[in-house]
Amino acid sequence: MSWTAADVPDQSGRTIVVTGANSGIGLEATRELAREGATVIMACRSVERGERAARDVRRNAPDAELRVEECDLGDLESVRAFADRLDAEIDVLINNAGVMAIPRSETADGFETQFGVNHLGHFALTGLLLERLATDGGDAARVVTVSSGVHEQGEIEFDDLQGEDSYNKWEAYAQSKLANVLFAYELERRFLTAGLNADSMAVHPGYADTALQFRGPEQQESRLRLAAMKLLNGLVAQSAEMGALPTLYAATAPEAKGGAYYGPGGLANMRGSPERQASSDRSYDEETARRLWAISRELTGVSYDLPRPKADVPTSD
Repeated sequence: MSWTAADVPDQSGRTIVVTGANSGIGLEATRELAREGATVIMACRSVERGERAARDVRRNAPDAELRVEECDLGDLESVRAFADRLDAEIDVLINNAGVMAIPRSETADGFETQFGVNHLGHFALTGLLLERLATDGGDAARVVTVSSGVHEQGEIEFDDLQGEDSYNKWEAYAQSKLANVLFAYELERRFLTAGLNADSMAVHPGYADTALQFRGPEQQESRLRLAAMKLLNGLVAQSAEMGALPTLYAATAPEAKGGAYYGPGGLANMRGSPERQASSDRSYDEETARRLWAISRELTGVSYDLPRPKADVPTSD
């Protein structure tokens, strides 16, 4: 498959929420979706940076329908306030925002930041927006959760989810990204069990040149690591525009399937056009997914009006 941004179908009349829409993959996805006529709600931690990004999008798409809203995935009060402000049906929710390989810190709610922002914040947001999903007739609503190929190294450390006893920034990142895939698959199983007209899928951008890679070295104030990361990005990474293609494919392509995992199909799955791929063996463990779901519900206080999946519910055709 050689699918590009030119293949994004017309999105007129559709409303799409993108978290972390002010930079990187989120900004490039926003740019293409708005260009094709979607109303994009840019859910950003910083409204100022979100407005700056919106102006950037409008330079090439002056008629873009953009709405910038504050949504800090590291603060459940902010997530709830964002969800309460939304008054429109949502056709697509793109759970994109994230942090990567940063020194240990905690969110406003006391969660380890990578697990709290990358997984728990999106778990809460999706549950709070569930009633807003456009599931009545027509095309299925979609929830697209952005993971990473690093999830393949991840394990869910139920005895130390918050990294209080032992913390390694890359292991914590891998755990949070595995949680993203487990969540996407479990949500699809619950959609199927409920008979809801909605699809949930996971994607990864491969190795894309974004600011995400620089936040860890910047927080550690490591000039050497920052320089090394910039050099590696220049040598290996594909552009953020290419990295956004799996997200755009899952969000818009008519042939995209619920319960699937999409990523670049080129060199070592790090670059290239999007294709359907297999995620890690751990990501398909339904017992782990159900346990993670229950703990996430307890930690966030957000419940979903969806039934527990029946045994052996397939996640895709």
